[in-house]
Amino acid sequence: MIKRILVALSGTPFTATATKYALDLAKLHKAEVTGVTDVDIAQLMKVGPVPVGGGAAAASLAEHRIHVTEEHVEQAIADFEHACADSGMIHCVDRETGDPFDRLIALWRYHDLTIAGLRGLFEYGVVEKPDDVLIRLISEGVRPILAVPKAYRPIRKVLVAYNGSMESAKALKQFVQMDLWPDIALQIVCFDMTPQESEPLLADASSYCRAHGLAVQTQHVDGGPRDHLLECAHQGEADLIVLGSTSRARIFKHLLGDTALHAVRNAEVPLFLTQ
Repeated sequence: MIKRILVALSGTPFTATATKYALDLAKLHKAEVTGVTDVDIAQLMKVGPVPVGGGAAAASLAEHRIHVTEEHVEQAIADFEHACADSGMIHCVDRETGDPFDRLIALWRYHDLTIAGLRGLFEYGVVEKPDDVLIRLISEGVRPILAVPKAYRPIRKVLVAYNGSMESAKALKQFVQMDLWPDIALQIVCFDMTPQESEPLLADASSYCRAHGLAVQTQHVDGGPRDHLLECAHQGEADLIVLGSTSRARIFKHLLGDTALHAVRNAEVPLFLTQ
């Protein structure tokens, strides 16, 4: 059950899709929606190395970047408020005044799900060191995160990457128990195992999901998830991928580099990222 949804309003092309998913889920679950701006002004002021005598030009460029970004964010806020009003959803907007991610982390304490653009952090210079930001958000407790692409698609088929670890079991259970979308079909996939290793894991996982009334298929893939996860999702026509991780930053950073970060940078479907 979810009753409060947090949406990152960064003013990038991903923001409209994030709002659409948030409002769809809010309508399904009779939930409230909070929009929060997540633009790092300090990062926008950094224009790189400045040659001698180029200080004025650099300052002008930084001012221009801030002005354009603020315009995009204001438009995103207006679009968000308009869409919420048209949908009749209870909503509010939190305009951060300091570190946007400190505020997002603080707001998470009172929300059930965070929705953000899949690659807004990476493609638009919104924040410095986006890899570290993603690690920080999840290690600080901002999970689950629904990271969405530019294009909206209804969620009907869901791929769950599963290896029997405590982290992947928690991710599977949290996704199933939240019951975000009705009548979805799950495809539970084990990667990089022998059939003898994956068969009992897939049987137990599918039994758990069927006990919750879900339609389930299972699949064994010989290769690792980094190389085959997105291909498997494409072939299975999945509309969403569920990924778990450990909350320990050092290990999570390794996992991001190996699988989850690759998916964030390359997936064309939403990702449900959790511990």
